Amino acid sequence: MTALPDWMRPPREEGWLADDLDHLPEAPRHTELIDGVLILMMSPQRWWHGEIVDSLKSALKEVAPSGFRVGREMTVRLDERNRPEPDLVVTTAPFVPDVTWFAPEDVQLVVEVVSPESAHRDRAVKPRKYAEAGIPHYWCVEEENGAPVVHVFELEKECRQYAPAGIFREQLKRPVPFEIAIDLDALVG
Repeated sequence: MTALPDWMRPPREEGWLADDLDHLPEAPRHTELIDGVLILMMSPQRWWHGEIVDSLKSALKEVAPSGFRVGREMTVRLDERNRPEPDLVVTTAPFVPDVTWFAPEDVQLVVEVVSPESAHRDRAVKPRKYAEAGIPHYWCVEEENGAPVVHVFELEKECRQYAPAGIFREQLKRPVPFEIAIDLDALVG
């Protein structure tokens, strides 16, 4: 077994904090913080995943009204010990070139495209954390016979939990967070 590089050692006894992610230049590009633990993306990305993320980002940008921006692979600082990196974020934050994370109050929608290595986090861990932080909309995109299936959730504000709002195949039409109509089959076509 080889020794851990110095950058992988927490800077304090109580572990990692959200702001520490901005000071890890040697860490893999897609490093997240979940419950004070670094999550390193080490497995190769599947082509399907990248195509869905790119195509869905373009589709959302096309329909997003003024005041909304669509970002890819930017972390959301949920609290001191949680800074996950959704595949896509729809935000109302103004564009600031040097920003490395979004505040949850500026995020209207997070989208996770499920990969084998992230399936549990995307289906169980992250939705709970996004809901607790008050993010109004969550989409979990799964693969079904090569086609995307989008599981849509809306925040129930009183209990800070997501309620299912539909499962979409072929076409996704939603009135929130703005009018959305996306041909899901075209995302990989």
